[in-house]
Amino acid sequence: MQLARKVIDKQTSALALPISKPESRLYMSFLSIAFISLFIGGLMGLLQVFVRTGKFTLPFGIDYYQVLTVHGVILGLVLTTYFIIGFHFSLMGKTVGISDKQRKIAWIAFWIMVIGTILTATMILLGEASVLYTFYAPLRAHPVFYIGLALVVVGSWIAGFVNWHQLAVWKKAHPGEKSPLLAFMVTINTILWFIASLGVAVAVLIQFIPWSLGFAETINVLVSRTLFWYFGHPLVYFWLLPAYMAWYAIIPKIIGGKLFSDSLARMSFVLFLFFSIPVGFHHQLTEPGIDPTWKFIQVVLTFMVVIPSLMTAFSMFATFEITGRRKGAKGLFGWLKKLPWKDVRFLAPFIGMVAFIPGGAGGIINASHQMNAVVHNTIWVTGHFHLTVATTVMLTFFGISYWLIPHLRGRKLTPKINRLGIIQAIVWAVGMSIMSGAMHIQGLLGGPRRSSYSEYAGGDQVTEWIGYQMAQAIGGTILFVGILLMVYIFIKLTFFAPKGEEEFPIAEEEENAEATPAYFENWKLWIGITVVLILAAYTIPFIDIIQHSPAGSVPFDFPIGR
Repeated sequence: MQLARKVIDKQTSALALPISKPESRLYMSFLSIAFISLFIGGLMGLLQVFVRTGKFTLPFGIDYYQVLTVHGVILGLVLTTYFIIGFHFSLMGKTVGISDKQRKIAWIAFWIMVIGTILTATMILLGEASVLYTFYAPLRAHPVFYIGLALVVVGSWIAGFVNWHQLAVWKKAHPGEKSPLLAFMVTINTILWFIASLGVAVAVLIQFIPWSLGFAETINVLVSRTLFWYFGHPLVYFWLLPAYMAWYAIIPKIIGGKLFSDSLARMSFVLFLFFSIPVGFHHQLTEPGIDPTWKFIQVVLTFMVVIPSLMTAFSMFATFEITGRRKGAKGLFGWLKKLPWKDVRFLAPFIGMVAFIPGGAGGIINASHQMNAVVHNTIWVTGHFHLTVATTVMLTFFGISYWLIPHLRGRKLTPKINRLGIIQAIVWAVGMSIMSGAMHIQGLLGGPRRSSYSEYAGGDQVTEWIGYQMAQAIGGTILFVGILLMVYIFIKLTFFAPKGEEEFPIAEEEENAEATPAYFENWKLWIGITVVLILAAYTIPFIDIIQHSPAGSVPFDFPIGR
């Protein structure tokens, strides 16, 4: 029986369906918005680092915080969400298929998100929503900004419902079989996104929209911030898990190897679901109004995420070593020479993996009670953010693009584009190392985040900070060159690369791997445990916050904008 189950496991892990042209248009629409966002958001980031040198003034009366808001929202929310949903759809279409009806609903999700994005972006560009990426109260934006955000979230939920229905249809047609690994991973990430985004949806619909419309005279700041970080931390894992999908199930195929363990990969994703949501208080360690005991509990839960992270590191380097030794590698580290360093589909994500080592170390500092007090609200946090999301996640997304875009467009990744991609990855790594490194150091010296140079010019520390601000400008300029290269490569792969067929790489599992236990398909169990953890971590402190919050804590007439 176990042997028969194992045969089924191998068959389903190797399943790959053709992607039709109507499907490709859908997936490419999401990816196209993502790369347009990359250019716009990157340009805003370049302007920011110039302003912080104190030697550049924004033209046309543009406010620094307007630029900062565009940068954070466009890159942190728009780019990532569109790319991830497009990637999710491509993985589901390839492994379990998509019907015409499902595709039509997916288009509805896309256009709802586009309308929401346009509304939000318009308000920011008009200077009516300079409230930064976190849109903290008592900063107040135009109601249309919040309505746009709500539409983006609703559209993403519809896309997630389509993904869940795709898997349900597949399982009905394949009773007793385990779901394809990539479909399982997409399902976990969409569950994480849906549960987490409920927090920001409640904050926007119940608090911010009535407040901004004048229907409510006050807003509870601590409640709004708590709801945001209930969403804000798992958002990081919503970004990260698609990169893990590529690391686990796609990179092994690219390097000529196999998936180390299907069961380990699934378990790591289940643990990420458990421990990524009920931990938002570690972003609020310096805030009054939250009992320190509950902060400590959530910090402990935060550190639990180290377990699936180490599982992933073990799995990836086991795959690298096994593959290298099969190719004849000798000695302790000889397998490193056998990895395809000249293949950008591998190199870009690998640089992202390496960046996650210092990024993860910085995350431990951010989530620690005493050490967080040193770096909280300094530009150290911005540097950490750029190491994790802007390096680990983005370089992996770029690596995915090199095979996904030509596969969807019926074109080839040519040796010339591959070489240009390697240059782009190196340029990105160099620019980010300079910029992020300077941010980390300036943060340790007390340099604030979210602030322009003009707000702290003239202080005793300005002379000490100015070198690091110039380094950020240099690194940011190099990064923008990397963005221009990536946008050029995207256009090249989409429209001008030679016609042909590019592989959609999905790795098969190792022959001697243990069969995947059937309990991984018990979605009620995984969702139930997640809900229990969330209720345990948030119910009592949230009731306490509401009971002890002063009535009318923020007046309605607080000025719109920053």
